[in-house]
Amino acid sequence: MPTEQTGRECLINANFGLVHACANKFRGRGVDYDDLFQAGCVGLVKAADNFDSSRGFAFSTYAVPVILGEIRRIFRDGGAVKIGRSLKERARHAMKLRDELSAELGREPTVSELAEKLGTDIPTATELITVSMPTVSLTVSEDGKNAGQFDIPTLPPEEEISERLSLKCVLDSLDEKDRKLIELRYFKGLTQVKTAKELGMSQVQVSRKEKAILIKMRNSLQQ
Repeated sequence: MPTEQTGRECLINANFGLVHACANKFRGRGVDYDDLFQAGCVGLVKAADNFDSSRGFAFSTYAVPVILGEIRRIFRDGGAVKIGRSLKERARHAMKLRDELSAELGREPTVSELAEKLGTDIPTATELITVSMPTVSLTVSEDGKNAGQFDIPTLPPEEEISERLSLKCVLDSLDEKDRKLIELRYFKGLTQVKTAKELGMSQVQVSRKEKAILIKMRNSLQQ
């Protein structure tokens, strides 16, 4: 059990960058970035809890759709992240302890300090903090006056399918070695060093080749 918990914590701690990357895709769509990141963290935790490494694919490949799904849920649910009563109570307790720590230390405590005070791990403390962040209204203007409901632009399902098909066509048009490089980097989540070892190249060669392939793919998708 301790080994599983440690593995879960490692997955979460090592992949907050995925949450930021996914949340950035939805900037400027009427929802505060903190809310996007909060929802993404929920997805990251879910992905870590359900990931099965025996299936042979990278954690990032499994986690990104889960994270995106939680972020898109904000738009489907009218802009609010649904939080259970138990989690809200734990979050309130965490904020109370954070205030006490702030008074003791004379500064805002770090996440690790708060986690120690709570007797929990850093990912759980992070989740409790994000739960306590204020949500943004989609029907009230910045001055607090009701401005009426407005629509949030989201990607229609048919458009998403079309983008996936376009990407598949572009991947299929690459020569075998270039396609393998992209698959290793973006579908299996390997580092450039590990990709270089798989392909018998240097890390510098992989870096240069990857940039060239991405530019080529981008140009093809924009045609």
